[in-house]
Amino acid sequence: MQTPTQYYHHGRFKVAGGVLPDAVTAYRTYGDPNNDKVIVFPTCYGAKLALGSQDYLVGEGKALDPSKYFVVTFALFCNGESSSPSNTPAPYGGPYFPFVSYEDNIRAQHAVLTKHFGVRKVFCVVGFSMGGQQAYHWPVVFPDFVERFVSICSSARTSPHNQCFLEGPKAAMLASKDFADGHYQSTPQHGIRAFGRVYSAWAYGQTWFREYKHLMDGEYPDLNSFIRERWEGGYVNNWDANDMIALLNTWQKGDISIVRDGGDYEKALKSIKAKGLIMPSKTDLYFPPEDSETEVSHLRDAKLHVIPSIWGHVAGGSANPPDVAFITEKIVEFLQTP
Repeated sequence: MQTPTQYYHHGRFKVAGGVLPDAVTAYRTYGDPNNDKVIVFPTCYGAKLALGSQDYLVGEGKALDPSKYFVVTFALFCNGESSSPSNTPAPYGGPYFPFVSYEDNIRAQHAVLTKHFGVRKVFCVVGFSMGGQQAYHWPVVFPDFVERFVSICSSARTSPHNQCFLEGPKAAMLASKDFADGHYQSTPQHGIRAFGRVYSAWAYGQTWFREYKHLMDGEYPDLNSFIRERWEGGYVNNWDANDMIALLNTWQKGDISIVRDGGDYEKALKSIKAKGLIMPSKTDLYFPPEDSETEVSHLRDAKLHVIPSIWGHVAGGSANPPDVAFITEKIVEFLQTP
């Protein structure tokens, strides 16, 4: 059974870019808290607990079944639910919100699990995209706390190409006439819409558009309607502009080797003791399967399964039922393996 969104107050909490005076982590739980098989499922970019973003993998008969596991879904800092620019009062709110790293997020989630629930070990961390990067960070930040992890359409560090892609939507937002360096007094529609338009092509891939999947079986009459409703609308209706930029910065600077191996990426990967399941999408434009193949070659104990999809990056999310079925099958198999 799912609980409503709950909020854990950390008090004064040090982060990479400074301090949060009263850090809050938003989370939801599913299943029995006394079940020692604990699964952590953090959010990705554009995801919120309140939007049901995690529901495609959590539930009876799904990959993360609450009758078998105690599942905790966590909202990233800067997503508008946990501490974010939009919900933090002066002098730390808005454009003054400090930079938050993946490590900061993992330390906060660990505090909720250990201090509030008394968890001593996590059976598995599962994540898609930014969630997958958190899944990679968990066994690096807490090597003996995590038994296994699943990273879907993601990577252990944000590649230079991925960083470059993110510069596009970020620049569109920052250069817009209504963003006002983050000091806007009303929703900066021009900036958020420009951000969504720049991002929209990257989420899918050439084949997906070639086959007119953007029309969604007649839901949209043309490409512009798809971009306006699905991409502009999604961000304008559900997101704060400063939150979007702050969260993007967390993603852009992601790198497990910063945590403890002085930038030695291969060493950081080789040091991971947890079992891994790595699932890139065949057509992902910014977390390509080639990067995952390289990472798996350095991991001690990891399996690679490429999602055979034309849905690009979003193949790892809830967009396409056949892809969800593939992911579910592989996760269930992985979780049942001794």
